[in-house]
Amino acid sequence: MIRQLAKYSLIILMATFPSWSAFAQLSPGPLTESHSELEGMANCTQCHDIGKKVPDAKCLSCHEEIQSLMTADRGYHASDDVISGECIDCHSEHHGRKFDMVRFDTENFDHDLTGYELLGQHGRIDCRDCHKPDFIADTDIRMRKKTWLGMDTECLACHVDYHQETLGQDCASCHDFEAFRPAPLFDHDETEYTLEGQHTDVECISCHAIETRNGKEFQIFKGLSFGDCVSCHDDPHWNLPGKCRTCHDVNGFEVFMGKSLFNHELTAFSLKDSHSSLDCFECHSQGLEASSIFRDLKGILETDCMSCHDDVHEGKFGLDCARCHNTISFMDLNADIDFDHSLTDYNLEGLHANVECKSCHKSSFTDPIDFSYCRNCHEDYHNGQFVQSDGQIQDCGECHSVYEDFTFTSYGLDDHAQSAFPLEGAHVATPCFACHLDEASEEWNFRHIGQHCVDCHEDIHEGYISDEYYPDRDCLHCHNSDSWATVSFDHDLTDWPLEDKHADLDCRSCHIEEKGELFIQRFSNLNTECYSCHENVHGDQFEEDGVTDCKRCHSTAGWEPENFDHSITRFPLEGKHAELECQACHKTRVNNKTVFKIERFECIDCHS
Repeated sequence: MIRQLAKYSLIILMATFPSWSAFAQLSPGPLTESHSELEGMANCTQCHDIGKKVPDAKCLSCHEEIQSLMTADRGYHASDDVISGECIDCHSEHHGRKFDMVRFDTENFDHDLTGYELLGQHGRIDCRDCHKPDFIADTDIRMRKKTWLGMDTECLACHVDYHQETLGQDCASCHDFEAFRPAPLFDHDETEYTLEGQHTDVECISCHAIETRNGKEFQIFKGLSFGDCVSCHDDPHWNLPGKCRTCHDVNGFEVFMGKSLFNHELTAFSLKDSHSSLDCFECHSQGLEASSIFRDLKGILETDCMSCHDDVHEGKFGLDCARCHNTISFMDLNADIDFDHSLTDYNLEGLHANVECKSCHKSSFTDPIDFSYCRNCHEDYHNGQFVQSDGQIQDCGECHSVYEDFTFTSYGLDDHAQSAFPLEGAHVATPCFACHLDEASEEWNFRHIGQHCVDCHEDIHEGYISDEYYPDRDCLHCHNSDSWATVSFDHDLTDWPLEDKHADLDCRSCHIEEKGELFIQRFSNLNTECYSCHENVHGDQFEEDGVTDCKRCHSTAGWEPENFDHSITRFPLEGKHAELECQACHKTRVNNKTVFKIERFECIDCHS
């Protein structure tokens, strides 16, 4: 109360007596040591406004570091709870040189108001463990005693960089505020090497060694080689080709995946076709030590099949398996197989040389084949037709050859001449299929197909020619095998011997009549009168009793009427008349027929 009154009295005096130099000093008390240079009545206005309290502006005009923090909205003085007050509310003066103007309850101080929340161990350590000159970067602030200013929120502002600038400055990306180890915020998946399988259970120190660098303990986290497992693990296989992970898995060294991942091309033995689908241990011994495994077949060439496979041919065909076989399958032979069949008991010749091996070798290629007869391999196309009377079978090779297609036969005319039906005449030029191929069944027959003409040819005369002239329906009584049109029938055997011009006629002239597609045969009961075959060009001029007898004038030697005797007519030919052609006198025609009976034959009837 006394101090308050003194304050008001000082204000009255200041208003009454503007010149302070006229009065003795009326200060309420000595200034603190930090403001001691402002002691004296002449310096009061450095902090005070006349008649007013100490304004914040005068405080901040000197304490620029506080002003800059407030302007930047940073630090304790910029917090809502503090900025609403005045500087003098917390920092009063005139309490003596030893008075601590920056005093507060460190036990109950709310550090959140500074903008930096104390978490973990930060909330449990003493304030001066952090707020000390060693951690203040600004030289002017660092020189102040007991200051709380000048602190940076970055970890490395207070803590030593254990990683020696190898991992950046964002410590909080890995560490929290409880302890430096472990680093619970670190995520190995965000690195270039994700931990998988058993690697997730390995202690960091197992991979990240601790050493001394720059005189300090240092753990290596960056620059480690992890291109292959041998970067960290010993190589028990002594530099087998390929990377470890092509065969092994991070879930355990004993987990083997080489069958699907290992690139065998890295070795001197390329796996192709069926070899590529084999399990590794179908070729390699599984029970070997790690240093020896997969080396048991080293040096074996791809062509050295006998190193792994048995020789099923028992050395008969040499050791170069690739001449015939390939890696697709033992039974899949090369298209351009180079096997020398002459090494066997059966040399391939002719068309046999182009036959697929499996066509003959149905099972194993080493199984014996009876090749003494063609029928042992080939089906009897003729279905037993050539089984001889004594039971012996004629083999195919007697007619066929491996050098020609099966349709070719060596059975020729000489052979056919020894058969029951020797080929003669036109039969010689007849193709085999004309007689031996049944077009309906498309089967060939060589036995019991007949030996008589009517067995193969249609008997067009059946029912037309009497058995008297056609015994046993044997065509050869008239025809021969040279030409069907050639007929050698003896017409004298009939009641009508052929004479003169009739003997020169083709049989068809008298016995066959064709009417369009109709084919009419006449051999029996034929009329022997001339008019039955020839046209009666004279009409009824020479009829006697209704019949014209051509033979009275004509003969079979020709059409000329050599039997006609003009002297017995009513006009015998005499003199010059005997030299005339018939047409000279017989000119008149009636119904396109020449008139031979002349009623008037006086000279004047013919001559003008």
